[in-house]
Formats: sequence, structure tokens, C-alpha cells
Amino acid sequence: MPMRIEEGAELWRPSAETVEAARITDFMRWLAAERGVETGDYEALRRWSVTEPAAFWQALIDRFGIRFSNPAETAIASEEMPGAVWFPGATINYARVAFDQARPGEVAIFHQSEVRPLQALTWDAFEVKVRALMGRLRAMGVKPGDRVAAYLPNTPEAAIACLAATGVGAIWSSCSPDFGTRSVLDRFGQIRPKVVFAVDGYAYGGRQFDRRAVVKQIFEHLPDAEHLVFLPYLNPADRGLPVESAVLWDDLVEGPEAMALAATQEFEEVPFEHPLWIQYSSGTTGLPKGIVHSHGGIVLEHVKSHGLAGDLKPGDRFMWFTTTGWTMWNSQLSGLLVGATLVIYDGNPAWPDPYPLWRLIEKTKLNVFGTSAAWLTAQAAAGAEPGAMFDLSALRSIGSTGSPLPPEGYAFVYEKVKRDLWLNAISGGTDTCAAFVGGSVILPVNAGEMQARALGVDVAALDDEGRELIDEVGELVIRRPMPSMPVMFWNDEDGSRYRESYFEMYPGWWRHGDFLKITKRGTAVIYGRSDSTLNRHGIRIGTAEVYRVVDNLPGVRDSLIVNLDLPHGRFFMPLFVSLEEGASLDEALQNRIRREIREACSPRHVPDVIVEIPDVPYTLTGKKIEVPVRRILMGAPIEKAANPGAMRNPESLDVFVAYADEVRRRIRDAEETAA
Repeated sequence: MPMRIEEGAELWRPSAETVEAARITDFMRWLAAERGVETGDYEALRRWSVTEPAAFWQALIDRFGIRFSNPAETAIASEEMPGAVWFPGATINYARVAFDQARPGEVAIFHQSEVRPLQALTWDAFEVKVRALMGRLRAMGVKPGDRVAAYLPNTPEAAIACLAATGVGAIWSSCSPDFGTRSVLDRFGQIRPKVVFAVDGYAYGGRQFDRRAVVKQIFEHLPDAEHLVFLPYLNPADRGLPVESAVLWDDLVEGPEAMALAATQEFEEVPFEHPLWIQYSSGTTGLPKGIVHSHGGIVLEHVKSHGLAGDLKPGDRFMWFTTTGWTMWNSQLSGLLVGATLVIYDGNPAWPDPYPLWRLIEKTKLNVFGTSAAWLTAQAAAGAEPGAMFDLSALRSIGSTGSPLPPEGYAFVYEKVKRDLWLNAISGGTDTCAAFVGGSVILPVNAGEMQARALGVDVAALDDEGRELIDEVGELVIRRPMPSMPVMFWNDEDGSRYRESYFEMYPGWWRHGDFLKITKRGTAVIYGRSDSTLNRHGIRIGTAEVYRVVDNLPGVRDSLIVNLDLPHGRFFMPLFVSLEEGASLDEALQNRIRREIREACSPRHVPDVIVEIPDVPYTLTGKKIEVPVRRILMGAPIEKAANPGAMRNPESLDVFVAYADEVRRRIRDAEETAA
């Protein structure tokens, strides 16, 4: 594990050459020359972007050459939240914008998996397949607004299917094939797709998982699904169909007939706010919410995120390790909007050793690599030293998201990966498919901190009365609209679930549900979900503060902490730890955990008890499950506290059911003491 490092310590500063070559530097120069807007540095540009949002987003469109097929009447007709109206009258198509950036003869996608060697798909072949599939979907009766769902791994076929569906104006939605039948039907059952794409199985960690029976169950329980397109991925030679009416992928996109059909297809230009895709909330406490984003909103947000914030340039090779069930798959796909070449991988990123992704980075001469904070910390814990083993000379940047990256994770990148590298940690949400706070290549990197508030995002940390906080932890709130905010939740006709999710605590402002600190230097730190707050004697503590300490201790594999309110103003805060093989939760380790928490955080952070558990519960998208655990410990049955189908390891909840007896004992003790 890398050395302990103080939060806020500067680890990297861009060279003058890096700043000069940055797309954001070009944008600021263009603003001064063409619009008379003098910014000069990142913070000045950020302030202008949130005080003059109409001018900012129009400038982005003009500088990056985003083409509307029909121009807008104005940039923002209404800033009311929810319900902001962006670019009324404009028409656009996400897939068409992607192919506006095509570079004939060059590679659009490099792809590799546990069942396929490294291969390349050119822009020319990519577009032919997309257009051919557009023709097939239209022949199946798919019209704008119909839903097209995919049960596919992170492969080129998923990208082709998504762009074909959105290219005809249909609404895309996807789940990765590790999702079980119930989890898929909880999602697709709500949106009632007309066409389903599915795979025969997948490989992970050297094991093969046949999903044909699951595909059959899913399709048969979707009453509006008229067509199943089947991809033999795990066993390409086995062309047996899971249902008799299914059609094979290759029969739709290969051969002279498909090429002839492709030549006849045009993209469906749709209104700016037309639904593009449906993503989902985690669904750990009920049915997942279907979050609907728009064509225009995602195009603008992702061109900004990748072009200005991520410094992706045409021809750059870009990878974000993800599955089709995580919002980063959608974000990765949007690298095409700025002309990047995608590099995708399907499989276990830590099998058969810690290095499969580093090998791919070396082979493809990757420029920009993104992953989860959990993967980076796991690499550090495994003692990986990729910088000493692989040629990473082309790698300019590593992105991290999914959970807060602790300072030690930053140290790992700079000690064991590459010294001259931009570490771009970001935090946002599936809700907007965007970052609220993140990075810029023209700013320094400080351990444990995100470099800045994102352009075009009026984000602040607020207290309960709505006052802005600096150098203090508060609620993460967005005070002006973003173009990628959801146009609606699916099946939320009156908008009540949407309003309840974000706009109740601060009416008219978006409360995201994270704890945030903005420092005096303008950097940002995320402290975890505010709905899983550890409230000790009126002091609110983010769970991420505890995890940063505990999860980096030798012998500790993972941890979870909750605070329970007992009768008569009492509290009980247990810390649950999963240990590495061979480690023991003896008195020495317990004392060290308490000491490290007390010294790194405060005495208020120190748990009442430390309990060993086999595994920490996670959602399918890799989030620790804290609130459902708290409910189980307070006596709620599993089926009411959590949705096991939305979990990666539902069996991990059993230990908390058993431990609820201890909580009940403490409640009795509190009652007896008070009496």
C-alpha cells in the first residue's frame, strides 16, 4: 500500500506545454476573440459559465461545431427547476452527432474481452452496421419514442445497437448480463420495450456464465416485446435460439443486403428534449426509478465533459472500464461525440492477475483511462506496480469515480503508475449522467480532492437553511439547471416522484443527496451520501471519512458503518469489517482501527463496536448499501428494507439480520436505563 499522505497535499502541476495544448485554453482564447469574454483562468471561466449559462452553452455549441438540423429559437426559454426549457425549436440526433465526428479509414473502437482477442472496428464499418441496424429496426416497426432494450456486455455490438436505436428516435436502455431475471424485469418491465437485444452468456474471471435460460424468461415476461435479436457471444458457433422467433445479430448487420440497406438510412432528427435513453437508480429500497435523459441535453453535457473538462481530442484513445449497467458506459460511448477512439474491455479487471487493463492500455497506446475508485484502491492493496511493468508513455490521464478516492489512492497513482500524469477524479450521478465536481488539465492535483466545480454547474455546499458553506461540509445542491437533468422519470405522469427525489429540501434547487465541501482553494471533497449520515450528538459525519481510514489498514479488505438512533437520545454506531485472508479481528487490530479513526477524523467518528462480517453488501453498480443495512438492524425484514435483485451479493445481508438481535438488546437497555 502506498504511504499515508495528507489530504490536500499537491501531487501534480501541469506544465506550460500541457496548459498551452489544452482544449479549455483554446476555448478561453476563442471566447476572448469571438465573444469579447475575458476569463483568464479556470475559476473565472467557471463563474461566467454559471452566471451566463445561455451564453456559455451557445459558445460550446459554436466552438465545438455541434450541428442542429433545425436551429433553436433561444438557448434557455425557462430556468425553472424542475422543468427548465433548453433550446426550444432545435432538432438534433445523438447518433448523427457522433458520426459527424467520423474519421474514415481510422479506428472507431478497439475491443477485447475474456472470450475475444483484441480487435479493431473502423469508423466506416461501424457506421455501416449502425445504419443497417437502423433499417432493420424500422422494418420491425420501431418508431420514435418506442423503447429498445439490451441485455448485452460491453462490446461493440452494444454501441452499435444503442446508436441504431437512438438513430431512429427510439429510447435506449441497457442492463449488463450479470443482472438476474428479477433485476432486469424490475427495469425493463417498467419501460415495456418493443425490441430486445440479448446475449447467450459472458465470461468473468475465467468462468463462463450461460444466460440463455435467463434471456428466455426475460423475453417471455415482457408482453410488449415483439422482437428478440440474439448475439451468440460466449459460443459463436452455437446458433441455437433461446426463443423460436428470435433473429441472429449477424443476419441483421452482415452481408450485401445489410450494406445496401445501410445506404438508404437517415438519422431521425428529433426535438432537443426528445428522450435518448433510460437509466436507473440503484433500486435497493424499491423498484428502480427510470431516469430519462434527452438527446440535446446529453450531447451538450458530454461534449463539455469530454472536450472541455476531459481534454479529449479527435483521435485520442479513450477507455472507461465499465459495464452496460453503469452510467459510465453511456458516458464512455459519448467519447465519440468529440471524435475519440473508444477502447473497451469486457471481463474481470483483476484476472488472472492485477494487470489485464494495464496490458490493454499498453497494447492500444491509450491516452485517457477511466475506472472506479474501488479498482484503484484494490490495485494499491494488491501491491500492483504497473508503471514499472508496462509502457505507459502514451497515457496522459486517469479518471476515477463511483466513490470518493482516498488520498492513498492518489498516492498510488503517482508512486506506482506514472509521475507526470493528470489524475482526474470526478463525482456526479446517474441522475444527470454528468459530473458536478471534477477536474481540469490546467489545474494542479491535490491528494483526496477534486480539482474544481464543473463548468456550467452551479454547485454549492449548503447548510440546512440554504446558506453557502466554504471549508465546511454541507449538502450538495445545484442552484441553476443543467441541460442533462432528467426530462422526467418513466411512469411518473405528474412529476411527483421527480420533485420528491431532488426538490423538497430546497424548493427550486436540486439537492443531490451527497455531502460536499468546497475548500478556499476551490477544490472539492465528497463525504458520501447524506442520507447515510452518521449523526453523533448533532455533528454530521460522512461515512466516506471513516472508509478512507479503515479500508487502508493492513488486514482490512472492506468496511461499512452505520449510526442507529436509540430511544431517549442515545446512539449506537457499529463498524462492520471484512478482513483479508489470514487476518484476525483481535484486540490489536481493533485498537489500531479506533486509534487511526480518532487521529485521522475525531473521537466522534470512533465506533461503539467493531464486528467482523464475511462481505460488505454492494449494489450491482458497485455502491455500498448503507441505508438498507440500517433499516435491517432496526428490525425491518430484508424484503422491505432492500431489493436483493439489485444487489451484487444479496447473501451478505443475512449477517445483519442476525445482528439485529444485538440492536434490540441495546434498545431494551436504553429503555430500562431511562425508566
